[in-house]
Amino acid sequence: MNPVAIPDLCLVVLVGTTGSGKSTFARTHFRHTQVLSSDFFRGMVADDENDQAASKDAFELLHHVAGKRLAAGRLTVVDATNVQQGARAQLVQLAREHDVLPVAIVLDVPEQTCFERNAERPDRAHLPRNVITRQRKDMTRSLRHLQREGFRKVHHLRGVAEIDDAVIAYEKRYNDLRHLAGPFDVVGDIHGCRAELEALLGRLGYEVVRDDAGRPVDAVPPDGRTAVFVGDLVDRGPDTPGVLRLVMGMVRAGHAVCVPGNHENKLLRALKGRKVSVTHGLKESLEQLEGESDEFRSEVAEFCEGLVSHYLLDEGRLVVSHAGLPEKYHGRTSGRVRSFALYGDTTGETDEYGLPVRYPWAEEYRGRAMVVYGHTPMPRAEWVNNTICLDTGCVFGGELTALRYPERELVAVPAERVWYEPVRPLKSEAPGGRDGRPLDLADVLVPDDPMGRRVVETETAGRVMVRGENAAAALEIMSRFAIDPKWLVYLPPTMAPCATSDVPGLLEHPAKAFEQYRADGVAGVVCEEKHMGSRAVALVCRDNDAAKSAFGVNEGTGALWTRTGRSFLATPELTEDFLARLRAAVDAAGLWEELDTDWLLLDAELMPWSAKAVELLRRQYAAVGAAATAALPEAAGALARAAARGVDVADLAVATGRREANARAFTEAYGRYCWPVDGLDGLRFAPFQVLAARGKEFTGQGHDWHLAMADRLVAADASGLLAPTARLVVDVTDDEQVAAGVAWWEELTAAGGEGMVVKPLAGEAARGAGSRVQPGVKVRGAEYLRIIYGPDYGEPHHLDRLRGRHLGHKRSLALREHALGLESLGRLSRGEALWRVHEPVFAVLALESEPVDPRL
Repeated sequence: MNPVAIPDLCLVVLVGTTGSGKSTFARTHFRHTQVLSSDFFRGMVADDENDQAASKDAFELLHHVAGKRLAAGRLTVVDATNVQQGARAQLVQLAREHDVLPVAIVLDVPEQTCFERNAERPDRAHLPRNVITRQRKDMTRSLRHLQREGFRKVHHLRGVAEIDDAVIAYEKRYNDLRHLAGPFDVVGDIHGCRAELEALLGRLGYEVVRDDAGRPVDAVPPDGRTAVFVGDLVDRGPDTPGVLRLVMGMVRAGHAVCVPGNHENKLLRALKGRKVSVTHGLKESLEQLEGESDEFRSEVAEFCEGLVSHYLLDEGRLVVSHAGLPEKYHGRTSGRVRSFALYGDTTGETDEYGLPVRYPWAEEYRGRAMVVYGHTPMPRAEWVNNTICLDTGCVFGGELTALRYPERELVAVPAERVWYEPVRPLKSEAPGGRDGRPLDLADVLVPDDPMGRRVVETETAGRVMVRGENAAAALEIMSRFAIDPKWLVYLPPTMAPCATSDVPGLLEHPAKAFEQYRADGVAGVVCEEKHMGSRAVALVCRDNDAAKSAFGVNEGTGALWTRTGRSFLATPELTEDFLARLRAAVDAAGLWEELDTDWLLLDAELMPWSAKAVELLRRQYAAVGAAATAALPEAAGALARAAARGVDVADLAVATGRREANARAFTEAYGRYCWPVDGLDGLRFAPFQVLAARGKEFTGQGHDWHLAMADRLVAADASGLLAPTARLVVDVTDDEQVAAGVAWWEELTAAGGEGMVVKPLAGEAARGAGSRVQPGVKVRGAEYLRIIYGPDYGEPHHLDRLRGRHLGHKRSLALREHALGLESLGRLSRGEALWRVHEPVFAVLALESEPVDPRL
């Protein structure tokens, strides 16, 4: 076997004369989707793979497709003769444009063999021999110059036997450490501050190992963690050799990985005797290294030369480079990528200190991977669009900072002193502020999609599509009518009803919900009282400092909002009064300390229904009730008088009487959900789920845990604002418990209650990623459904019609919105940028515009 080594991401250029077996080689060693054949593209544009007149258009199309594949990070193979330098130059340039390595595989087959092979092909039988002769001469002249043309690897396979014996061996890129999942401790720019580095490693739980001279030469990590250094280990500080000795020892022992900084790059050139400007602290490093042995300086040079520009870690979820890296460069290999990783990019301008103004790449970053970097000194580490700079100016008297991954926890130690006076005072250059920016139109529309659709990636349900026609409208609602976007971190999903019941007089019945979960393999469910109110989300902070620290809000200690993100209460003052009562309950219940947080996000119902839906009640329900109760008695009286005159109106009179009774039942039904409210007096807030707190979300907890937390809040409330949620746990495989669940629902609805919501007791633990099990189904009583479907909905002919309602779209919508809600909570708990949290929040709002029967 003859191994042919190529990078796992590259542009493979097959070089060989017609008949050398390039297409056979490509089919044998690569997937058909990876191979772009010039013959195929000639056929695409001319319906004839041998029409040489179509070659120009064919190659334009081939290069276009190759560019799209390389931009997407896909290995691509070009199957063409490629014997002329001009043809190869275009492919080398294409590889450079997409920052991948071009690789040449030359199939060197004797001219006679190529001629005989072509003679056996009907479409090539008449190919003149001189064509093959000319191609072979062009190829032979090129062989010595392929690397000079820009090919990083050249594999010259001589003869049919060597070609047949070839086996493609894929090489991982040097920057590909995706198999390392962490956990990691990413350490910012050290700049020779060895004592601070030791202190930081101690804070992180590493045990420093010293040599016989007492010098640190390694640090053993705790719990299988790995340190990751972002570069700029050297220059400016008091002990560059000490930092290098410790970091090199950790890397050698497998306890750390390291990327180069621009200062290591410059030090390496100086150690190799190249002419460099001895500025920015290099002079101090060289002087300190003079006191070390020649062997140590050689080790330093070898170490610096072996550093890779950036690393992809944890399946590509974490990218570490010195100066940051846009998504298009992740995992790529080129001089341009290395330059950006070392130096970043500048606008071409200089500031008042004569230093270059750096291009704000982080402000434009939209990638899924977290990018951790250094290079630009900041007064503190700040998140900007899922990126963070850890250079907090230790050598300038600031701090040495590390990021614990995946915890997203920052750990820092102060500098012992100002070791090097900065040219420019430490100041934040993070564009977009501490948490990045809110969502904008570019985030919610895809310009290349002709329908303007947006795909939101979720961990639990994969890709969720948002229709283009709903996107801009949803963004307008968020920007014009919603609360301050810094608060708006979650929107609750819609909920599907249970399957339609065949019980006489009922459209919904709990037996259907129990049957559904039993069929889905969920045994334990909890039946929660469905309050006669409106869905509400409350975010309450412990104090103003917590609100400012966690959400960047200078005024207010939280918010209370509806399913569409609008403020529930009329004034900020009323909202603050509400939050003060809720905060007092959290204080009294001891949840701040127990949950180790200074803010809580709660899912709840706010009552009465009229508190939010007063206009809906006045214009829709009350108008119907008033018209019916006024008109129908008059109609009944007229029919009675007609009957007295001997007119046969008995059937019509009975029907009118029934309609009159239905109208009275209708007004009584919606009346139960309305009562007067004066400020907060009369409001009742019934929490049923603790969604999230600082650095954590609680969707993994069972509903019994959430309801127990809610009970504690209600018990601790002294204001009368909070209301309990009644519940009943049912094993749907036990007939007696099922019967008890049905009886409980009947009692609730007979007493005028709306009904109940049935959920898997274990919550998300009962569902799992990609599950089609509903997170909850609602079972509403007959009188509540009278409000929804109209006074006469219970008449047999109406019920028969309504039993044909279609629930598939509603169920799908409920699953998608639930997944988006989980995604927003996950991003919030991980501390991701505001626009990243808003992306699934926005999508929930956009999905609310889906054409689904609103009565479901």
